[in-house]
Amino acid sequence: MKILKIIPGIVLSSGVALLACWLESLLPIHLIGSAVIAMFIGMILNYFLSKTKVFASGLKFTSKKILKFAIILLGLSLNITTILHVGKMSLTVMLFTLLTCFGGGYFIGKALGLNWKLSNLISAGTGICGGSAIAAIAPTIDADDNDIAYAMSATFLFDMAMIVLFPVMGRALGMTDQAFGIWAGTAVNDTSSVVATGYAFSEGAGDFATMVKLTRTLAIIPTVIIFAFVQLRLKRREAIENAQNGDELRASVHITKIFPWFILGFLAMSIVASIFPIPAAVVTGTKSASKFLMVCALAAIGLNTSFSSMKKAGVRPMIHGFIISALVVIVALVVEIMMGIV
Repeated sequence: MKILKIIPGIVLSSGVALLACWLESLLPIHLIGSAVIAMFIGMILNYFLSKTKVFASGLKFTSKKILKFAIILLGLSLNITTILHVGKMSLTVMLFTLLTCFGGGYFIGKALGLNWKLSNLISAGTGICGGSAIAAIAPTIDADDNDIAYAMSATFLFDMAMIVLFPVMGRALGMTDQAFGIWAGTAVNDTSSVVATGYAFSEGAGDFATMVKLTRTLAIIPTVIIFAFVQLRLKRREAIENAQNGDELRASVHITKIFPWFILGFLAMSIVASIFPIPAAVVTGTKSASKFLMVCALAAIGLNTSFSSMKKAGVRPMIHGFIISALVVIVALVVEIMMGIV
């Protein structure tokens, strides 16, 4: 039976996810998210298990199907009205950093010879919210596991540096709690890293950085929709090139076969959270479930990814991530100065 074939992979991914969550809980401050830990543990285990076929079906199911379900659940924690609690200042800075990520990322990716999927995953991780954005966009554009692992690694390495450097730079610049909170909330990638960076500066900066980060996460919604249509267009172009007759062409580009339907579930959950008074316990529970399922998916992706295959891509993706991240830091700071926030 098919369900019996996927059980070993699901159990293995869940076990790695539980281990990663436990390791994260041991950290005095949350420097590294459990998703990143799970991915790296999976990559280490891949060295020993790559030739074991018993896990293959379950790992594929977890990295594809369970990941999509986790993203749908994530929508319930993205209340669009949160945007009203942050103000226009952070939204303006956010707009410029997003334009920098995707605009600059496009040209930098082309200059470095990266495929468009990897380039945009790195840009999304840098511009929106690290691993969550990468995980949400990856199935939308049919990104392979190596691209996901590389994009996660690039954003993770930058975050580790910023947790140390941002508070030092903020104090050297004489920034206020609000100014530093906006800067950290818009320029640092992963949520756990934003929280660690903000509170390393001050409690007020940490509170504001967290609020800005929640608003920044809302950018997942339009970004995923845009990439869904980009993928549809590319699939259609590919079908046109491969088609031999009109009937085959119509069958190949049928929207119901290509459209990533999980996006509708994600949007529906977000709309429900924005319109109806969902109990806080329900939101917290679904967010925790979504986070754990996403950790399971990243564990599966790691288990499907080897360090040797990542080495083949060379250092270009890391250079891409570094340049984009540095540009975001600079652009966010310049916009704040021009707005008189700093």
